[in-house]
Amino acid sequence: MTSLAEVLDLARWAPSGDNTQPWRFAIEGADRVVVYGHDTRAHCVYDLDGHPSQISIGALLETIVIAATHFGLSARVTRRGGTPDEHPVFDVSLTARPGRTEDPLAAHIRARTTQRRPLSRRRLTPLQKGALAQAVVPEYSLQWFERTGARAKVAWLDFKSAHLRLTIPEAYEVHRNVIEWDADVSEDRVPAGALGAGRASLRMMRWALASWQRVDRLNRFAAGTLMPRLELDLVPGLACGAHVVLVAARPPRTLDDYVAAGRALQRFWLTATSLGLQFQPEYTPLIFARYARERVRFTARERALREAAVIRARVERLLGAEVAERAVFMGRLGIATPVAARSARLPLDRLMVERNGGDDAEPAAHASAGRA
Repeated sequence: MTSLAEVLDLARWAPSGDNTQPWRFAIEGADRVVVYGHDTRAHCVYDLDGHPSQISIGALLETIVIAATHFGLSARVTRRGGTPDEHPVFDVSLTARPGRTEDPLAAHIRARTTQRRPLSRRRLTPLQKGALAQAVVPEYSLQWFERTGARAKVAWLDFKSAHLRLTIPEAYEVHRNVIEWDADVSEDRVPAGALGAGRASLRMMRWALASWQRVDRLNRFAAGTLMPRLELDLVPGLACGAHVVLVAARPPRTLDDYVAAGRALQRFWLTATSLGLQFQPEYTPLIFARYARERVRFTARERALREAAVIRARVERLLGAEVAERAVFMGRLGIATPVAARSARLPLDRLMVERNGGDDAEPAAHASAGRA
């Protein structure tokens, strides 16, 4: 395996929403690779503006830069002009840098994962928080929610947001297609063993997701969202060391803004891994708040649109209206034993396309929640 392919083989472990891996690679020479990005706006209610996928692509590009240092290389990334936001193209050039110090985050690329189960409530130390803040400066800052009352507010926000995403038909295909049942590892989805749900919840989820009629009936007459929201949102939201929000210096507007946010997020996440901390994204409330703020009709259900407006108000009370517009990501942190179940990645050969892959670089789509 050449050094360039080795870099890509390591970098493919970058995070992406529900393991969509919205990128493909084409090698154009011994020192050049093209990254063909795509988003899931055509089939994912959480990605209607492409921003969650753009954050994932940014995380991938930053991982390439970090991975290159493991092989004594320096990577330079340039976005190719004239390509649409739905299919951005990035040119990556690699240069040998003999004796260059390896980025210490490279050692944690494969180890970084999502932890959906309850975490320790032990507060983060000033040293840990300082290292995490340093990972994202100067363009970004961190807002922390650590005390019991503050964690409860975020947990309740997640709980309310989960009701919205579990009761709209537009999200049904997303949830049905993203889970790989009877699995602890999945190359292109989320294995059921990594969801953080108990056996009873998994059985109910699997039965209900067989059809939208079942989901809707369960929600209407049996409080079907209550158990999964308690187990997967409220309890984990309380059981953590802290919630944290990644805040940009100015409101993100463009593809480049969201790609940059993804690069910062990956450095944050890898730093957390290096500190022995586990992390779970909590991005959905920010998505719904943005939809409400920008008047995006993401569902045909008027009640759900009103719920999104309530979530927007809760986010703005939590962060402040001005900060809420600059919030690019949110998640929870804490100490825990890493779970064995996790999303793996497609083998590198399945991520490769022919040169000038363009729109053909996008694989057959499975629906995704688009959360990095």
